[in-house]
Amino acid sequence: MTADELKAFCKEMGLTYKELAELIGYGEGAIKSAVSTNNISKPMEHAINMYVEILKLKNELDEAKKAKDILKSWLKS
Repeated sequence: MTADELKAFCKEMGLTYKELAELIGYGEGAIKSAVSTNNISKPMEHAINMYVEILKLKNELDEAKKAKDILKSWLKS
């Protein structure tokens, strides 16, 4: 992951560096330093990828819950 990719990710997600840092267990300074030096460590990149995976799984779970509620409602009719 490059600094530009990290910047784009934050912009796309509407996150500040501070917010991202809190979400992935890093300090804001670590994120800023990684971006300014264009040196995103493998552990930081992995943490970001795991955060993205968690978001995807939460979305899938929400969709499954909606489908379950629709089916329950339909079966009661």
